[in-house]
Amino acid sequence: METGTKIIHVRFSPDGTVVEIGDRPAEMTPQDWFNNLADNAGDNYQALSGGRGVFRLTADEIDALKGKAAAE
Repeated sequence: METGTKIIHVRFSPDGTVVEIGDRPAEMTPQDWFNNLADNAGDNYQALSGGRGVFRLTADEIDALKGKAAAE
């Protein structure tokens, strides 16, 4: 079990849609992956300036969220 924190970077367009996000499953759009993370791990999100934000999660949490998204 991994205990280290990974950072998933998010970049938004001026209209608020997600244009880039890290650790995204290939079958999901950037916006869908962000929505999934926001719904399931929103407490781990930090908004940053310049149309950016980050999720701070462990690798195990990311893997679990990817598995849950694939099952949906």
